[in-house]
Amino acid sequence: MAYEILVLDIDGTLTNSKKEISDKTYQSIMTVQERGHKVVLASGRPTPGILPLAKKLRLAEYGGYILSFNGAKIIDCSNGEIIFQQVLDRDYLPFLHNKAKENNVGILSYEGDCVITDSPIDKYMEIESRINGIPIKQIDDFPSYIQFDINKCLMTGDPDILRQIEPGLKEHFNDLLNIYRSEPFFLEIMPKNIDKAFSLGKLLDHLGLSREQMISCGDGFNDISMIEYAGMGVAMANAQEIVKSKADYITLSNDEDGIAHVIEEFML
Repeated sequence: MAYEILVLDIDGTLTNSKKEISDKTYQSIMTVQERGHKVVLASGRPTPGILPLAKKLRLAEYGGYILSFNGAKIIDCSNGEIIFQQVLDRDYLPFLHNKAKENNVGILSYEGDCVITDSPIDKYMEIESRINGIPIKQIDDFPSYIQFDINKCLMTGDPDILRQIEPGLKEHFNDLLNIYRSEPFFLEIMPKNIDKAFSLGKLLDHLGLSREQMISCGDGFNDISMIEYAGMGVAMANAQEIVKSKADYITLSNDEDGIAHVIEEFML
């Protein structure tokens, strides 16, 4: 079966170690779009952190999609329509906020083009701000301030502390929330059942395509679900070992134009 849709994680996959799209990878993606294939940028990043790359790749022109917040929101780039969205239950915020304070880790979410937090700003929040190109906005009281829909929260801090917090949070919320670490210093707190595969299923239904027609490429723990789900699941050479073990194919690293290699091998 021909592959019609290419799903790309961003950090460590689409972009190289300098957080840039190389010329070779860019040209390959443009070629595949010109031939009528759909491209989806699927990332844990908030939507504003993906938009500049979507613009560079001209996804609006070619009918591509953004899957942000690890799948909690899908946007059609051609018209800005939200295809699918799941929001976090705000009733959980006081508990999460208290747990962060008790353990001296940060907690943040997003409002418009800002990261928002009432925690002391740590180096990990600064990484999140820098990666996404959006500023950090300090607020007074996190649970009280958030009177609007949010797609996820993120706890930030020392990896050893987050490793200790994670099991207790999972046990407390059981199947009410999806909780996992996307990086050793980032603990993702997501709506129930939300991951990249679940949301890609919603997108495929919308497009009338099957998962056998999809290639998904990634390098991180949060990419495993979509790598296992896709007709062709691809891990980067720089991926974590557990990610490689789930993949159908291991391509070159993100610094060796691994995405261009996949496109040349399977789509052109």
